[in-house]
Amino acid sequence: MTETASNVEQVDVALVGAGVMSATLATFLAHLDPDLTFAVLERLDGVALESSKAANNAGTGHAANCELNYTPEKPDGTVDITKALVINRAFEISLQFWSYLVEQGVLPDPRRFLNRIPHQSLVWGEANTRFLRARQAQLSAHPMFEDMLYSEDPARLAEWMPLTMTGRELRGPLAATHVARGTDVDFGRLTQALFAALTKRGGFALHLRHEVRDLKRDPDRWWRLRIVDLATGALRDVRARFVFLGAGGGALPLLLKSGLPESKGYGGFPVSGQWLMCVNPEVIAQHHSKVYGKPSLGAPPMSVPHLDSRMIDGRQALLFGPYAGFTTKYLKAGSYLDMLKAIGPANLWPMAAAAWHNLDLTRYLIGQVLQSPRQRLAALQRFVPTARMEDWKLEIAGQRVQVIKHDPKLGGRLEFGTEVVASGDGSLAALLGASPGASTAATTMVYLILRCFSDHAQGDAWQGMLRRMVPSFGHDLTKETDLLRTIRDRNNQVLQLA
Repeated sequence: MTETASNVEQVDVALVGAGVMSATLATFLAHLDPDLTFAVLERLDGVALESSKAANNAGTGHAANCELNYTPEKPDGTVDITKALVINRAFEISLQFWSYLVEQGVLPDPRRFLNRIPHQSLVWGEANTRFLRARQAQLSAHPMFEDMLYSEDPARLAEWMPLTMTGRELRGPLAATHVARGTDVDFGRLTQALFAALTKRGGFALHLRHEVRDLKRDPDRWWRLRIVDLATGALRDVRARFVFLGAGGGALPLLLKSGLPESKGYGGFPVSGQWLMCVNPEVIAQHHSKVYGKPSLGAPPMSVPHLDSRMIDGRQALLFGPYAGFTTKYLKAGSYLDMLKAIGPANLWPMAAAAWHNLDLTRYLIGQVLQSPRQRLAALQRFVPTARMEDWKLEIAGQRVQVIKHDPKLGGRLEFGTEVVASGDGSLAALLGASPGASTAATTMVYLILRCFSDHAQGDAWQGMLRRMVPSFGHDLTKETDLLRTIRDRNNQVLQLA
């Protein structure tokens, strides 16, 4: 930091990125301690314009109802449902938190951002049918998934997903599962509503078109962030006791600049995506569910194919995809130099090793980029046999950065989950990764609060407030069936999901 900033703002909490993660964390902290002061720093000219924007993410309330990659098949033919239980529990925490905010008048009519829609899985072929049958049997035996239905009957499938079955030639086994209590979430609208409530309180500043260029520790252990006002070019500093890097793909470069020992060995592999978006209202009106299939071998989790009925900015939409792609950008509105700038001595070897061990993924992404319109249509027709090219247009989806970590044996390992990296003293935390992302924001932020605000979080006041915001706090919903049903009944009523 060699240039001189024109002014300095001092706050308790600085949040980099105005997406759903920062909005969720700020909302939690504002309710836990109303005296905290906040500054949110966003490089774009509005909130929720990157990963949280509805068209840039799946919009599925990820609860492992239909996402087959959360339930891998084991060598003996059984299915591992461990991750499915964890993700379902995490989404239940998000629903509890949103219910609390609706009851408090913080969030508006929940139907503006949250709607009930069936979650379905569809597979074909002997092996896949056998897998889906085993998956449903194991999941439905657990109270969290007890209402999951399974069928191989084409007539039943036509009731569940008429657009998918119309015109289909039945040349082999076909199977599907159906969960009626699935949800669709417009995370863009949710984020906007959270920030609208936060900006009404004192001590909260939202700075748009302000980009964080650097950060360092001052001698008093506070963090100093060097900011440029993109509208004027003026430099300014923000000093904060605690910093959250929740800028999606932009979090990793800033984490590396922090110089924290905890950041050593982390890298990022960017994956982009594209949707086919339906432009024919008659076709859109024929589909009212989220139908997920099995991902291609070597595909990243964000490219699991699905036919997705959505509410985007209050209007019904129909998307298929996403088709994976590759770019060196870390943000959709980023620079092609992002990946190069994020490589340094501390992560060069992990990134190189991860690239070497994931050549199949690289080849897969290149193949996706080189697909012709006809090839994309052929993939769509596996889900919509009657699909016509003129009813669909190609749209760019969001950008994700998969985590690369140092691995003692491999040198570097590519991760597909979400990870919080925090400093030893809890004064800075960064959220890295992509899947399952926004759906589990509340769970992730509760973990972050317990990790980074441990002194306060162990006190009776914060413990009591956390239980008010998340009634299952301190309990395990995967094991407490009566509590699970009580909480689901309350969420259904408050969030108008019954």
